[in-house]
Formats: sequence, structure tokens, C-alpha cells
Amino acid sequence: MAKEELDQRIRTEAPGEGQKAKQEILAEEIQEGLEELERPADGLFLSGVSAGLDIGFGPLLMAVLLTVVGGSWGDPLTRIVVANAYAVGFIFVIGGRSELFTEHTTRAALPVLDGRASIGQLARLWALVYGGNILGGGLFAVGMVYFAPAYGIVEPSAFTDIALHLTEHGPTILLAGGVVAGWLMGLLSWLLTAARESISRLAVVWLVTTSIGLAHLPHSIAGNVEVLAGALVSPNISLAQYAGFLALATVGNVIGGSVFVALLKYGHVVRGGEESAE
Repeated sequence: MAKEELDQRIRTEAPGEGQKAKQEILAEEIQEGLEELERPADGLFLSGVSAGLDIGFGPLLMAVLLTVVGGSWGDPLTRIVVANAYAVGFIFVIGGRSELFTEHTTRAALPVLDGRASIGQLARLWALVYGGNILGGGLFAVGMVYFAPAYGIVEPSAFTDIALHLTEHGPTILLAGGVVAGWLMGLLSWLLTAARESISRLAVVWLVTTSIGLAHLPHSIAGNVEVLAGALVSPNISLAQYAGFLALATVGNVIGGSVFVALLKYGHVVRGGEESAE
């Protein structure tokens, strides 16, 4: 094939192939969202509890590292290492296929945008998964603050340090941070559908969630464990602060996942397909 013909083929076929790939990702995300929306309530809730419990291993490992390292590594290196520990809980949850609320702010919203599910179905799934996540995470936090210090692997002050990174901001900044965290988790859902191999999926989970941990962005489910543990061991963090954090982080996560990922990606893929057809 002549070079001119090859260049012409790339110019004419590449955009179509790219649009087709995006449409395939969207179709798969919608199908997975529909399957989750149709799951029995008890299955969704128990899977949510499992995810809430599993994600707690991230904050636990963060506290263990902070206790072991102390100030010996310096702040930059310590923050990087602790952010990697934060990702462990997400790897356990997503690798184990448990239901995580912040994934469903995008995935479960797509069938609604596509007209294949109702807002009521979406609200049902969000309520069941979120409730399960919070319950599981709360149980883990309660057990963690008593077990880890008694076992000699964590100093209680480590839980306080972790929580204060999330509660020290004002409401507006906390809400904005929650939007960014939800945005990243929505992208994670999209990227996981695009990734086909286990290694690439693992790498995507690590990359996105380590970024959230490194930036101390408020993730409502992991943050539930982090801030509740801090409130249980320190008078500097009240239960009112915990509740305020959880509310703002949750609203921010929902906005980030459903608006900045679900709505925008659905819009540009569907509109792109219509323009191609024209």
C-alpha cells in the first residue's frame, strides 16, 4: 500500500475506531449498571457491608506505617508511602468485586441517563450500597481503634493525625475536595471497563486511589473509617465534625461522579455517535 493511501486510511478510519471504542465502553458500563440496579436488595447491602469492611485495611495500614516510621523518613517520603497504603483497601474492594458507593455514582447513573432505569431504582441502589459501606466501615473503625493499639502495632495518635488531614478544612474546601475525589472514582470506573487484563486493572486502581490518598481528598467511604477512628480516640475530633465531614464528602463524591464523569462522558459519546452517523 502506498504511503499516501495509508495516511488517508488513518485519517478516515482512526476517528471512527476511537468513537466505536468509546461507545463499547459506554455500552458495557450501562449493562453493568443495569445488572447492579436489578440485584436483590439483600445482596447489594451485604456486598456493601463487605466493601466497607475491606476498605478499612487501607486506613489500618496507614496508621501502622505512621507508627513505625514516625518522623524518621521526613514528611514527603512518609506521605508517598502512606498514600500507597491507602490504595490497598481499594484494591481489596475492587479486586474482590464488592459494591463501592463511589463507583456507582457513575456506573449506576448511566442507565438512568440512557432512559433504561428510573431515578427510583438509582436511589434504591445508592441507599443500599452506601448504607452497607458506612456500616461496614464503622464496624471496622470501632474494632481497629481497640485492636490495633492493644496488639501493639499502632499508636492512637496515628488515627488522629490521619483524621485531622480530612477535617481541618472549611466546608467549601471539603465539598470541593469531595467533588474531585468523586470525579477520580468515576474515572476509575470508566477506566476499569476499558482495561481488559488483571495487571492493567490493578495498575489503574493503584494509580487513581494513590492519587486520592496523596492529595488527602475526602472519599466518603474510606474517610468514614479514617475520621470515625480519629473521633473515637481523640477529643480534638467531635462526632459532629465526623458527621459534617461525611455529609460534605458524600455530596461532593456524588457530584463528581455523576456530573463530571457520568453526564459528561455519556453526553460526548452519544453526541459523537450522532455526529458520526450524520
